[in-house]
Amino acid sequence: MGVMMKKLFYSAIFQSEEEGKFTVLFPDIKGRVTCGDSMEHAYEMATEALGLTLSYMEDNKEPIPRPSVPQDIVVQPNQFLVVIEFDMVAYKRKYNSKVVKKTLSIPEWLNEMALERGVNFSQVLQEALMLKLELPQQQKKIKKENPYKRILNQYTAGNGT
Repeated sequence: MGVMMKKLFYSAIFQSEEEGKFTVLFPDIKGRVTCGDSMEHAYEMATEALGLTLSYMEDNKEPIPRPSVPQDIVVQPNQFLVVIEFDMVAYKRKYNSKVVKKTLSIPEWLNEMALERGVNFSQVLQEALMLKLELPQQQKKIKKENPYKRILNQYTAGNGT
């Protein structure tokens, strides 16, 4: 059964190898294995492998496996468990910034007023969508006194959406 894509925490089994290297296995994702030359490198590679796999699964409408409870995972003497945090929104934002064109309809008077003031419609729509979707990382980039936030809140409250 699939899981909702916010922040996910997947267990990874780190296996010590020769010369300080590590192999990383994911008990929840069959066949997903990676490695690293150091602990830090192995963690980075594990995060990337997890991102590639989960992103591929989501893009192909495959169910995302539910993360196991770390306490239920048994490791061997040369292994230890590390929990890998994964944020699909942040991952997609970093690796999939393809721009799509959207057509929208607004009242003529509003269009004229916005054009007179030099409003960037694409930027306003992006900011409003980020606020509506409650994307906290992007909200930090938006000015605290964002006039569009007040208008958006009034609009959405009036329409019950």
